[in-house]
Amino acid sequence: MNVIGGKRGRVTIHDVAAAAGVSISTTSKALNDTGRMSAETRERVKRIAGEVGFRPNALARGLLSKRSFTIGLLTNDTYGRFTLPLMAGVSEALVDHGVSVFLCAIEDDPALGQIHVEAMLEKQVDGIIASGKRVDRHLPVDLSNLPVPVVYAFTEGDANSVTFRSDDAQGARLAVEWLVDIGRRRIVHVTGPDDFFSVRERADAFRAVIGGNGTVLYGHWAESWGQEAVERLWSGKGERPDALFCGNDQIARGAVDALRERGIRVPEDVSVIGFDNWEIVAGQTRPPLTSIDMELKELGRQAGLTVLALAEGRPVEPGVRKLPCRLVVRQSCGGK
Repeated sequence: MNVIGGKRGRVTIHDVAAAAGVSISTTSKALNDTGRMSAETRERVKRIAGEVGFRPNALARGLLSKRSFTIGLLTNDTYGRFTLPLMAGVSEALVDHGVSVFLCAIEDDPALGQIHVEAMLEKQVDGIIASGKRVDRHLPVDLSNLPVPVVYAFTEGDANSVTFRSDDAQGARLAVEWLVDIGRRRIVHVTGPDDFFSVRERADAFRAVIGGNGTVLYGHWAESWGQEAVERLWSGKGERPDALFCGNDQIARGAVDALRERGIRVPEDVSVIGFDNWEIVAGQTRPPLTSIDMELKELGRQAGLTVLALAEGRPVEPGVRKLPCRLVVRQSCGGK
């Protein structure tokens, strides 16, 4: 608990004013970036407020600004694979602005989605971030024409909205170019269903790097498909791959297990790269899995800052913003 001038309790704006040697009015204007004063005075008041542990009362700020200082995060990704790291980024971006984030999971139920949207509006949220399980599907609830700004992240947005997503094509190029650079020449892409937009983007980028006739095997998002793909590739005729670029980490882990069961060494004989950098899977694969990180936390951070800007009335250009992915090198593909 803070102690100022021998008094114990919550630090108030009166305490900050006294410590800074200025009036309460000047202190309020300095902390809210309003009014006329020297830059030195404004910065000194802010510095002292931080030193004494002053935290503005959210209700009082809301009454002054007509804002609630809360943001709603709406998702049908109830498993949390994509939404939890994204929410971590949102919270990290907004905590220094005194804004809280609360999560509502709607599964794929339009009625439940509408209930949660109405609850958010009743709580007078300053904005909503919509997130999902894939970038080419809308959430099962209408978010158009709401009285608060809506930003989309890892789900399909409405027309003239701001939408954030990972750059799947760039991520796929990172993976395949790494394999080519370490000397792999017979690379096969083992991925998920071809009705996913992200799957098609990655497959097109894969072919663009290695040539138009590159082999792509479409399947489902599971370890069992990785095992089945290895069985198919090593049971057929022709040259065997020396590298597998997999559409997610689960597929890659299944492929690594199947290769090991055949006595094929990873990465000495076959290099394997996954996608998602889901550490609970990639880190426990044997050997640990090289993977493409979709930078979901950064995606959330950017979405949080954007919905805050919109809530404050700042202009934001609509459109889709693709954020670059990152290659995380572990032992499954060797290195340069």
